[in-house]
Amino acid sequence: MLQSVIRALQLPDLRRRILFTVAMLLCFRFIAHIPVPNIDPLQLASLQQALQDNQLAQLLNLFAGGALQQLSIASMGVYPYITATIIVQLLQPLIPALAELQKEGEQGRMKLNRIQYWLTVPLAFLQGYGQIRALEIASGAPLFRTQFDIIQNFFPTFTILTVMVVGTMILVWMGEQIQQYGIGNGISMIIFAGIVSTLPGIIGQTVTTAGVGSEQLISVVIFVTIALITIVGIVFVHEGQRRIPVQYAKRVRGNRVYGGQTSHIPLKVNMAGMIPLIFAQSIIIFPGTLASYACPTGQTEPGQGVLAEVACFTYRTFSPQIAGQVQGWGTFIYSSLLFLLVVGFTYFYTMVIFNQQNIPDSLQRNGGFIPGIRPGKRTEEYLSKVVYRITLVGALFLGLIAVLPFITQLITSLQIGLGATGLLIVVGVAIDTMRQLEAQLVMRNYEGFINR
Repeated sequence: MLQSVIRALQLPDLRRRILFTVAMLLCFRFIAHIPVPNIDPLQLASLQQALQDNQLAQLLNLFAGGALQQLSIASMGVYPYITATIIVQLLQPLIPALAELQKEGEQGRMKLNRIQYWLTVPLAFLQGYGQIRALEIASGAPLFRTQFDIIQNFFPTFTILTVMVVGTMILVWMGEQIQQYGIGNGISMIIFAGIVSTLPGIIGQTVTTAGVGSEQLISVVIFVTIALITIVGIVFVHEGQRRIPVQYAKRVRGNRVYGGQTSHIPLKVNMAGMIPLIFAQSIIIFPGTLASYACPTGQTEPGQGVLAEVACFTYRTFSPQIAGQVQGWGTFIYSSLLFLLVVGFTYFYTMVIFNQQNIPDSLQRNGGFIPGIRPGKRTEEYLSKVVYRITLVGALFLGLIAVLPFITQLITSLQIGLGATGLLIVVGVAIDTMRQLEAQLVMRNYEGFINR
């Protein structure tokens, strides 16, 4: 890997791409520290305390690279754009017009991207408003000098939301520029940079929490060992694939013979990527987030009534880590539900992605077939069966990754802010970026060989 980076820096074109990517990521970190207008700086301390007690806010803060705790113009990150992308992907099987755009090649993809951009704007307004209202309720104090209310104070509130939406769209634009002029997937690189920027603080907090002593040292060693094994497992599953052999029939056109080649279809073990984890965590932390407003401490007091008891029970169940402590049965129920949701969403999203690729029809149009399998319906059934079987491994692995932080905390008593989703994003983006860098190097080596 280091040799590839050194060779890339020696080539002017690749060096320019790498430096451009680094410059864009540095601009992103600069934007992440620009606060929204009219904020009350004295309330930032209460906001940071609210982030520690609210799992949904922690997840959003992770994607924003810590910008949410500063309430900056980039506090939503690129999450509204990711939401818009997922919505468009899920609507393609239901809306024939979107499915036709997917089949139109590059022009169709450009139109789909334009739809995603327009959909991002209203989603960002909704998320920004709900996000700030939820933070004010969780912190118990107003975050701005004027009341944040779309009805009573329309123009100040609309100005704040507009600035936040503009910050999100700037990040999306920066991701596009990285995609075109830099290295790696632009949106993924923005998320990657945000997560990596929070690592020093997370590591420092973990070391401070661990303290000094032989037992703490053993816990740190066990924790590091589990983390390394997890990274190796993520790389192994991320690179894992089932190769389906494909034979192309010979076709004669004029005096030339086309086809007759043997290739393969690479079906990835984890075709869904990180999306199932985001889906599952967003759904499972929602009941606990709502219950936290009615029972912020997770404990009832005499005379509060049945509603408060239900709210506190829900909060304890769906917020198993309260003030850094694992909450017994709450952890077991939460982990079990999270594991099942991740497995279910992995199958669901994998089949959505697989059906959109339309591999059987593409093979039939190009004269390709799987040896021993008849083209058409039989090929579709065979590929679906293979995808179902290999997805089981990916789904169980993602489920294990999702509950691994709770298992690790039970073993080592250490709590780290970088969850399963963040770790999967960091490792996956790093692998994809290095693969693109290697592809650029190979292409340039081939050009040099041909020129000789």
